[in-house]
Amino acid sequence: MGASSTETGPGAARIDRWLFGVRLFKSRSLAADAVSGGKVHINQERVKASHSVRPGDTVTFTRGTVVFECVVTAIPLRRGPASEAARCYDETAKSKARREEFAARMKVAAGLTPRPDERPDKHGRKLLRRLRGRG
Repeated sequence: MGASSTETGPGAARIDRWLFGVRLFKSRSLAADAVSGGKVHINQERVKASHSVRPGDTVTFTRGTVVFECVVTAIPLRRGPASEAARCYDETAKSKARREEFAARMKVAAGLTPRPDERPDKHGRKLLRRLRGRG
């Protein structure tokens, strides 16, 4: 008989697979690059991509400019829907507060950014691309 999608897998998994499986990174190679680059820590220790993670471990990594911290609650069998993935970890209260404070600051900054009255035309877009070094 097939296993249901809510069951958890083995007692441990590679950190890069776990990060990808719980949808914290878009691809396993991005997760492995973050781990290799020293951006991911398990229980405050820098680890390699092959390091195993178990329920109860604290995983910390830098997402953009914000530090994301969570406690592993389960090891998923596969990369499933986001609702299942979210049940595999609990974000810490400090991490939630940092993320919400960053979002509030970005909202204020976006409100203070000057905006043109209308969208740029074809020539304006070309000038903007050149200005940004994209063409």
